[in-house]
Amino acid sequence: MNKNIKIIFCLLLFLPLFFKATAQPKELNNCNITWTTQSKNSSESMPCGGGDIGLNVWVENGELLFYMQRSGMFDEANALLKPGRVRIKLSPNPFEGTSFQQQLNLKDGNITIKASNGKITTNVSIWVDVFRPVIHVDIKSDQALTSEVVYENWRYKDRPLVGRANNANSYKWMPPADAKTFKDEISFEGNGVDFYHRNNPFTVFDMTVKYEGLDSVKDQLFNPLKDLTFGGRIEGDNLQPAGETEGRYVNTDYKGWKLKSKKSFRSQSIAVYLHTDQSATLQSWKDGLEKIIHEANAAKHTQQETRTWWKNFWDRSYIFINSDKNDTAAAWQVGRNYQLMRYMLGCNAFGTSPTKFNGGLFTYDPSFVDTTYSYTPDFRNWGGGVHTAQNQRLVYFPMIKSGDFDLLKPQFDFYLRILKNAELRSKFYWGHGGACFTEQMENFGLPNMAEYGAKRPANFDKGLQYNAWLEYLWDTVFEFCLMMLEEERYTGKDISSYVPFIESCLRFFDEHYQYLAKQRGAKALDGRGQLVLYPGSGAETFKMAYNSTSTIAALKTITTRLLELPSQYLSAQERNHLDSFLRRIPPISFAEFNGKKTIAAALHWERINNEESPQLYPVFPWGIYGVGKPDLDIAKNTFLLDSNVIKFKSAKGWKQDNIFAARLGLTRDAARLTTLKLQNSGRRFPAFYGPGFDWTPDHNWGGSGMIGLQEMLMQVDGKKIYLFPAWPKDWNVHFKLHAPYQTTVEGVLKNGKIESLIVLPETRKKDIIILL
Repeated sequence: MNKNIKIIFCLLLFLPLFFKATAQPKELNNCNITWTTQSKNSSESMPCGGGDIGLNVWVENGELLFYMQRSGMFDEANALLKPGRVRIKLSPNPFEGTSFQQQLNLKDGNITIKASNGKITTNVSIWVDVFRPVIHVDIKSDQALTSEVVYENWRYKDRPLVGRANNANSYKWMPPADAKTFKDEISFEGNGVDFYHRNNPFTVFDMTVKYEGLDSVKDQLFNPLKDLTFGGRIEGDNLQPAGETEGRYVNTDYKGWKLKSKKSFRSQSIAVYLHTDQSATLQSWKDGLEKIIHEANAAKHTQQETRTWWKNFWDRSYIFINSDKNDTAAAWQVGRNYQLMRYMLGCNAFGTSPTKFNGGLFTYDPSFVDTTYSYTPDFRNWGGGVHTAQNQRLVYFPMIKSGDFDLLKPQFDFYLRILKNAELRSKFYWGHGGACFTEQMENFGLPNMAEYGAKRPANFDKGLQYNAWLEYLWDTVFEFCLMMLEEERYTGKDISSYVPFIESCLRFFDEHYQYLAKQRGAKALDGRGQLVLYPGSGAETFKMAYNSTSTIAALKTITTRLLELPSQYLSAQERNHLDSFLRRIPPISFAEFNGKKTIAAALHWERINNEESPQLYPVFPWGIYGVGKPDLDIAKNTFLLDSNVIKFKSAKGWKQDNIFAARLGLTRDAARLTTLKLQNSGRRFPAFYGPGFDWTPDHNWGGSGMIGLQEMLMQVDGKKIYLFPAWPKDWNVHFKLHAPYQTTVEGVLKNGKIESLIVLPETRKKDIIILL
């Protein structure tokens, strides 16, 4: 019997099981994190957030503290600054008793703290309004208390930036002589505390434009740092100003602005309102803050709205593994930590900027990550406004199969905002069209100034980065193009606003490599009428590459996917042009190991500079090879035999070997590597991974783990949906994932047998192929 017929026959046996499997709240509740002792310091904090705000919450020495972080708060140096820290002291102090519990409640998206001291029992709820930039702290006690609420800020003065402190901003190793983080303005306002940071007129944007020779077109460039002002107000019922204080936390001195309760209470609510805007005047920003405060106070049912949003978020997708096990079981940890990672990503659903791979919204004092980094809590390695596409993609790819396309919008908007700047670079430096997106790029679309090259030769091409790792690395933008195209295929949403962006990215490669060929000789194409993709790059690893496989796979996949869009997206002329371009893309090159055919990283390359395996990018993300596809053996040979792939194989940081293994149906490797990715991090919060190659929490570490787990469960190829293509027999699972064409697949697998399965819409049942 033909193998495919066998699969279909097995599927028919399962058809009676295509009924609705309801979500089990108990499984999500089992993923909650509960601590029964206080934390030693901020490294033992717990994440909490919503909308575009993240908090690190912990109780230390009887005091409740939390750091605040909000998407888009970039200073003059393009560092992502925290609005500050809040410290709450209660008297009599319930946290000095013997009973304590702090819990992250995933279902509601909040943190609750319950403590008893003698006859006093106090409950604290900390939550962030998903739809308004407001942080809430609600305190309820069965005995009367008084409170002291302190707003703490280490930027009460200018802080010089020395040495590696500049790794947190865009200066890196090229800071000006007087580099500093400029002070915030903080003052009592009524019964609260106002705080804000307003960028000075001269920012790293101006330095970058000048250094990269773009002054003559400066007025045409998008500048996200100009007049940027961010901050907020903290206030609460029954609070009044009570003077200033000062102190030191870990390595950093700070000042505090105290608010004290006017009288004892059994119930108190505290709120922090945040506001970020490129306001032409400071007064305009202040007016905006007042509007936020007024609208938030006038709104009703805000907590219920937030809970409903989180309920819908969790109902949308989940993966629970071996739910009958306890938290010491590795496979169970993989499933639980998948939910924790998704929670942290969900906290920036509506951000003005993407979730950063190097800590997201949840960084803490850096010396707890690396003892040599005794910097302020604003520090994170690899910058704030700097965009590293190779890392960012691993944060965002998991959102496709989890159906979190609303979370993808900040990343898509990031690229749309800087499209004009990227196109202007191509026109200014080389005189041709298309958008040139570099690696290590600023949030205004220009290469990071330091990565552009600190010691550039005078005659070096102004459009290029003088950088051994990043030179000619332009193809990473296509992974975000793929995500845009996937949104149309998965949801049916109109992506007309994305199509010109995608076309511009393709146009750059077509026109630039013909431009380069004409610099070398009389012909723009090779003897086969195809592009000569030289010099190129295979990720940051295979440098000065000739016909890089990662680039060719990207160009072929994105062009083909554009042509597969419904007719309304492209004119006949545009389709003809894309057809012609597709024929100009050269073929993927191959190699041989142990007498077996493998995918090569490029036709040729001059050196190896890093430790990535772009020869497997045709497997992920580009999906040219994989389960159910032709020539699967060639891709497997590459994973198993290529000496560089073997040498570089790991589960650390941004490594994606677990994803390759899953896509190739290599169950044992996929399970082992994904378990190493998503097992407990070794830190108190189990999904604070890292630092890996980057920082803690390392979101591209956790993100790559999420992708691998999804691919072990479900893979798609056109309309085909493969279930359990790399799933271990001893992993029971209850899951719900999204597939193309507005499809959801939900099921329960127990002891190797499918107990329930639902595919919606039901017409998609015929496309399911079960690979148990």
